[in-house]
Amino acid sequence: MREMDYSLQANKKRDEGAKDSPDRNAQFRYIEKKMNAFQRQRQPVLSVDGKKKENVGNDKNAGREYRKKGTPREVNVYDFKGELGKVAPYGVYDVTNNRGWVSVGISHDTAEFAVNAIRTWWNEMGHELFPQPGKSC
Repeated sequence: MREMDYSLQANKKRDEGAKDSPDRNAQFRYIEKKMNAFQRQRQPVLSVDGKKKENVGNDKNAGREYRKKGTPREVNVYDFKGELGKVAPYGVYDVTNNRGWVSVGISHDTAEFAVNAIRTWWNEMGHELFPQPGKSC
């Protein structure tokens, strides 16, 4: 294959588009101000984030194959649905205590899943770290 000018190449994912916001710095300053106010009152400050859904029972599209040099196969940014479906990891990070919790579920309702992940974090960790939750700042 090498004699024919082929090499093993990873797939090249397509561009998803711009993600910058003109108010990005103002948003972060506002969040930092609110975070500091909550921490002064010993209230929870959480960073909550849904991660990429992962296929169960199927190979990812990040494979490699021999192709002519400089000609990687273009694939979709997203993987194909796995044989067993998808799972969605959802992280809850306690900024003040530098501790995290990850829930893994199959819900398609992101808001419902986020609330459940926070509820699970509270029941498993949060209520011990913040025994006197109060009003928001």
